[in-house]
Amino acid sequence: MTILKFEDIFAWQKAQNLAVEIYKNLGNIKDYGFKDQICRAVVSISNNIAEGFDRSSNAEFVRFLYISLASCSEVKSMLYLSEKLNYTTNEQSKILLVQTSEVHKMTRGLIAYIKNQQK
Repeated sequence: MTILKFEDIFAWQKAQNLAVEIYKNLGNIKDYGFKDQICRAVVSISNNIAEGFDRSSNAEFVRFLYISLASCSEVKSMLYLSEKLNYTTNEQSKILLVQTSEVHKMTRGLIAYIKNQQK
């Protein structure tokens, strides 16, 4: 199956949903530096998937997918911190961490699929 546009990539769709949830859950915190950092990181996940998709080669796409994974890890780290700082409840953090892990797994799966196609 050929994907014709980045909007059809499930990892991109899930990453967009994760960004919406991060904004909803952390939009009202007063620590603007923290909020700005986690929001930039979460938006970076889907943006790198989209940007990589429109690059000239699968190798470039994979490179951007790895950047997306790194942003996913950054969001995950910040979510742990958000709970310790009482910016999110334990329940909110758990839900967001599960969503972040899903995006991470889907992106890793996409990387594996692309690499397998190159063999």
